[in-house]
Amino acid sequence: MAIPTTEFNQGLCAFIDNSPTPYHAVASMKQALQKEGFIQLHEGESWGQLTPGRYYVTRNDSSIVAFYLAEGDLASQGLNMVGAHTDSPCLKVKPQPERVQKTLLQLGVEVYGGALLNPWFDRDLSMAGRVSYQTESQQIKHVLVDFEQAVAVIPSLAIHLDRDVNQSRSVNPQQHLPPILTQLDEGETLDFRALLEQQCRTQHPELNIGKVLDYEICFYDTQKAAVTGLSGDFISAARLDNLLSCYVGLQSLLKADGKRSALLVCNDHEEVGSQSSSGAQGNFLQSVLQRLSYNSENYQRMMDHSMMISADNAHAVHPNYADRHDAEHGPLLNKGPVIKTNANQRYATSSETSAVFRQLCEINDVPVQDFVVRTDMACGSTIGPITASNIGVRTLDIGVPTFAMHSIRELAGSRDAAMLHTVLTAFFNQNSH
Repeated sequence: MAIPTTEFNQGLCAFIDNSPTPYHAVASMKQALQKEGFIQLHEGESWGQLTPGRYYVTRNDSSIVAFYLAEGDLASQGLNMVGAHTDSPCLKVKPQPERVQKTLLQLGVEVYGGALLNPWFDRDLSMAGRVSYQTESQQIKHVLVDFEQAVAVIPSLAIHLDRDVNQSRSVNPQQHLPPILTQLDEGETLDFRALLEQQCRTQHPELNIGKVLDYEICFYDTQKAAVTGLSGDFISAARLDNLLSCYVGLQSLLKADGKRSALLVCNDHEEVGSQSSSGAQGNFLQSVLQRLSYNSENYQRMMDHSMMISADNAHAVHPNYADRHDAEHGPLLNKGPVIKTNANQRYATSSETSAVFRQLCEINDVPVQDFVVRTDMACGSTIGPITASNIGVRTLDIGVPTFAMHSIRELAGSRDAAMLHTVLTAFFNQNSH
């Protein structure tokens, strides 16, 4: 029975609001998994022969693999797997960020991923991320921090000082993006690491937090996720790409009946190419699967009986820019999940894997759509082809239709996420392909 859309969207919005960074997203997912009895494993410890049950493991605090082990032989049954990514384009604070211009304290930032930059102006921004600190006994430990309140802004230049702004203004990331945090007296400055140390102690008074050694901090929009539109047709939020898929995949795994071995992987660093130890080009998922199969022959047998669904948002056809889509492949909001296909393998979809998904949609009375990029335009990619080539598994690329992808605030249909949840839950329960 499908979960009510309103209830599902409330959970989705809460998850996004509590996940301003990949570290916070993984922490939120860990909390949900532990509540449902999942047991945490650690890569540096021996797993032995795992008994049937629920497990999860993380890497770098920003990527997570959660899985059911059902009764029976994993090598001959395989796993039904869903993949997503925890990261989103954003502005990340530089290692030596402090700068004072005209009495105003700013922080230097790098652009992470392919961000739409103009929407970052005139927003109420906060900061969050992971902080590495030294205890009094010289141990290095890590903690998550979130300022939560609006602490910064990137003001636009007034139109009076740039009359051609609506025709030709471009953004220079080095010059135009450093956010303003506060105003200082003449000759005054501020140490960002000292500010982080103070915030960590305020947020975690139970910890022995000493000197802050380093950090991975990003800015984010404080505006909450919301169901919007005259009839509540839309979800408007930051980081829909791809926290929406993380949440849908997680809820589908939690709702699965556990009779079939199933796995969810949410990788970091997709927006910058996935080339890291915790990204899809790293060996995180592969190492977990190898430990579950115990030897190379079992591993290959298991992969031959497995399938991966890579869930990452799709481009909905924009009413003001309809010509940017192939006329026959323009997905609409609230009309169901989208199968993404590319002849040059920018998406990993094959007729074999798309047929499985179409059948699942039909059985569960969920509409399905198709996206193919215009032949004269470049195509983006996902973790799908990377995962398929790394572990040798049949893979499908799908997603829900979205507007303003990579903006500080994106837009999706309010009914699509729940529909995808229905299909992915059925996929996790499917006995064979």
